[in-house]
Amino acid sequence: MHLPIRPRRWRRTSALRELSAEPGLECRQLVQGHFVLPGVQRQEDIGSLPGISRFSADQLLPVVERDLSNGVKSVMLFGVPEHKDADGSGALDAQGEVPAAVRLLKQQFGDDLIVMVDVCLCPYTDHGHCGFVHGEEVVNDASVVALSQMAAVLAEAGADFVSPSDMMDGRIGAIRSALDDHGFQQTSILAYTAKYASAFYGPFRDAAGSAPSFGDRRSYQMDFRNRREAHRELELDLDEGADMVMVKPALAYLDIIRDFADASPIPVCAYNVSGEYAMVKMAAREGLAEERAMTLEVLGAIRRAGADCIITYHASQIAAAGWLR
Repeated sequence: MHLPIRPRRWRRTSALRELSAEPGLECRQLVQGHFVLPGVQRQEDIGSLPGISRFSADQLLPVVERDLSNGVKSVMLFGVPEHKDADGSGALDAQGEVPAAVRLLKQQFGDDLIVMVDVCLCPYTDHGHCGFVHGEEVVNDASVVALSQMAAVLAEAGADFVSPSDMMDGRIGAIRSALDDHGFQQTSILAYTAKYASAFYGPFRDAAGSAPSFGDRRSYQMDFRNRREAHRELELDLDEGADMVMVKPALAYLDIIRDFADASPIPVCAYNVSGEYAMVKMAAREGLAEERAMTLEVLGAIRRAGADCIITYHASQIAAAGWLR
């Protein structure tokens, strides 16, 4: 055949494929999620998230040190408190498990490590919703006040990013104001901008003990059918002072990640959530896929869609095994 254009010429050898590859995935773009327990000398494996454990702050330290030495420079912390109440009072405890972990990590690693912290009431409320409840209604404005207070507590502990995941209206602006009023102008906000009410969160809710005790979260998390609504949320979070915006989950929302990458003047983060992680692990365990190949394909697709960084439970393993070298 006489073909003047043959795309396969670029695929002929590994060296040629590397030369023509578009910007790819690096460990520095990955954020490892961690579940933090109160107390000391504690580690609990999480059955629904193979390879992931809950740690007390002292036990988390060597894990993060190893990851940092392997190139994973960022963590996202989620609290797993023992005490829960209707007001989520543990979220405002400056001596709680997450502020304690933040202080320890920053004392040990300083600016070499980026510490992100989840800002939400659901792990701390006895009803498991992301805000205060009146009857069976999750109320917005009173919840935003508490979330702003929680953000200030975590900023005081030394967090680099506070990351509100609640999806209450107006919380980015309120948190920015609260941080500035307390003198934390340098603390950044990673907004869960497009957080969808998703079927992919099951293992996380098991790990964090944060499943709602009644109803669901569809009155505040987004409908998976909606794309234009994500653009509206993006505009609001940009106007209110977000420093980075997020799409969650990632795999079923690659179009939203691309939209954000095209429209956002600030970095875009994607959250490769627990259900997405568990699917890869289960497929590998059953011999249905080669784990390294599937993991890198999934994260590569998220990166290709436009994510500047990715929160993922795969980060530690990728770095330790040298999968990106």
